[in-house]
Amino acid sequence: MFDTAYVESYEKYLTDERRAPANTVTSYIRDVTKFADFINGSSGSDIAAVTEADITGFLSHLKENGLSQATLSRCVASLKAFFNHMTQEGTTTHNPAANIIAAAAVKKPPRILLDEEIERLLEQPDSKDVKGCRDKAMLETIYATGIRVSELVALDLPDVSLETGLMICRNGRERTIPVYAEAIKALDNYLSFARPQMALPGETALFVNSGGSRMTRQGFWKILKGYTEKARIAEDITPQILRNSFAAHLLENGADLRSLQEMLGHADMSSTQVYARVVRQQLKDTYNKAHPRA
Repeated sequence: MFDTAYVESYEKYLTDERRAPANTVTSYIRDVTKFADFINGSSGSDIAAVTEADITGFLSHLKENGLSQATLSRCVASLKAFFNHMTQEGTTTHNPAANIIAAAAVKKPPRILLDEEIERLLEQPDSKDVKGCRDKAMLETIYATGIRVSELVALDLPDVSLETGLMICRNGRERTIPVYAEAIKALDNYLSFARPQMALPGETALFVNSGGSRMTRQGFWKILKGYTEKARIAEDITPQILRNSFAAHLLENGADLRSLQEMLGHADMSSTQVYARVVRQQLKDTYNKAHPRA
């Protein structure tokens, strides 16, 4: 029997020791939990007896149920990391996922919003309304800093300095990020006008929901979806698309990759270089369309 206590222990390790971003922890634990359920419903093997065949069987099961190649690749990465940790802890003697190579998923270039789309989106909240004032501050903040939605909702009051125009992101890789003047203005308006009317006594969260408690990821997604529709932007805008746009727009205006890597909190430069390739392709497309001899 695959004891779920191992999964709980791994979640604690990711959260407390690795300080991994909340969305990473959620994805890894979801994948490992699915695998544990699969094992308990099939071979019933203990964690130490799991084989490479068990894992390939699990992946085949997921594929038969219509999961994408990208999801399968992520599951392989999740299981490799999980069993690597279990090996280091001495729970297992080997990593049964070590030699499994997932087929590479076809990666689409990240969706980048046009400047005009960003402007339309940011214009939608009514800053004279309490919720609109909060929403304006959230949208400006996430586009100004490129932080993840999990990092946005994890912000506490001391994490933003209106005087210096800097924000400390402590969720995952701690870093300090500049915040542009318009976002500081929106935050100032929110903190002086809206938040005092919304937050429960003693609440430390920077952004709160209508009940006065910390805003959730799901709550922000719902708010963003509403303003996307209001702005009449054809495709749904996700928090990741705002993060993509932040990165691409900075590069278009002269930011260097190393600074961008630091602001985004990427451990690996290759993750940041994706945006440079997108910007180069956009320049090439513009050249081919505009140059009379192209």
